[in-house]
Amino acid sequence: MTKGCQDYRFSRRAMLGASAATMMGFQIRDLLAYAGKDHAAKAEHVIFFWNGGGMTHLDTWDPKPGRPTQGEFEPIKTSVPGMEISEIFPEFAQQMKDVALIRSIAGTNGDHGRATYNLRTSYQQSANLTHPGFGSVVVSEKESISDLPSYVSISGRASGASYLGQRCEAYFVGSPGDKDPYLAFPEGITKARGNKRLEVLDRFNGKFAGRTTSDELTATKTSVEDAVRLMRSPALKAFELDKTPIPTLERYGDNPFGRGCLVAKQLVEQGVRFVQVNRGGFDTHSNNFEAMRNHGEIMDPALASLFEDLRETGLIDKTLVVMLSEFGRTPKINDDGGRDHYPSVFSCFMGGGGIKGGQVIGSSDKDGYQPEDRPVRVADLHATLAHALGIDHNKEVMTPLQRPMKLVDNGAPIKELFG
Repeated sequence: MTKGCQDYRFSRRAMLGASAATMMGFQIRDLLAYAGKDHAAKAEHVIFFWNGGGMTHLDTWDPKPGRPTQGEFEPIKTSVPGMEISEIFPEFAQQMKDVALIRSIAGTNGDHGRATYNLRTSYQQSANLTHPGFGSVVVSEKESISDLPSYVSISGRASGASYLGQRCEAYFVGSPGDKDPYLAFPEGITKARGNKRLEVLDRFNGKFAGRTTSDELTATKTSVEDAVRLMRSPALKAFELDKTPIPTLERYGDNPFGRGCLVAKQLVEQGVRFVQVNRGGFDTHSNNFEAMRNHGEIMDPALASLFEDLRETGLIDKTLVVMLSEFGRTPKINDDGGRDHYPSVFSCFMGGGGIKGGQVIGSSDKDGYQPEDRPVRVADLHATLAHALGIDHNKEVMTPLQRPMKLVDNGAPIKELFG
């Protein structure tokens, strides 16, 4: 088992804290930190759904029936009395006992790039420093328990690891369920011949490494070692769906999203810490309702099946499932039947992994324009994810320029989510 990422270092402040006064064998700073904890971390894995484009909150998790901003969809009842969601998720509505909705996220960015950066890292984008995505934070803090990469991104790229190092980068899967042609020797190269080439490469890199301290060479060596280990691992089958029973594939949906959910489940079963499933097409400036109806038809059975299967295998208790987008959409419907960028308030869901399901955190006002109660900052979401995983969100690491940075940008966990 390995823990941490390449070039990962404590800050000077953290090192000084290590020599702080103690009481009965415990450091005082630790006693103060533990005093505020009332939750034993249960989550060991994360399945993170990223909906690129800005998913409308009003037509998904925060319907406004009878209001001018309602749109074409009606709210439907769920398995939890009093909790309603949009009609485009009829199957997923039956899984709400394991799901909590957050309806009062107060964003700050209406630009796709800046909002994506903020939602994925907890930090605002800056010109002189790139922050790691939350998936990289997770694998930097949690031990590796699989031959597979600890961080996998499906059907789209994830945020980079930045100063957390190469070992915390995501492994990219372009077409979920298909074999990766890069994890096998080229056609015509036997296994024995291929292994000899790898041995030559290793000797060459070893000699060169003795004459340089290049970070680039170290990162390259890490990438090659990880790829070879993955190529030789029996767990590699978790990426493939060729032996998946047809009824199971049909239940999830034989499409990139459904297949992505199935692969995510298989990866978690094999010990992968963080799986990101990407889906775009939520930038609905026009034809919002047709687009969201189509999204619902694809996403609804896959999400419902994922939660059903995680519950059946017992993985629901240690797998945190999260769905986020960079912002919401305007309550006002524009002349093209669409909704525009709207960061002032939006919604997400979290389920499994120790989350107390069947509840709603916060609310927007009657028309979905502003948070009405319990505003939740973006950094609070990240602090909550860290809390669920037993990660100290206030922990500092040192960047290559000797700048101490917190894992999460000054957020606070949403304690109500944990009962």
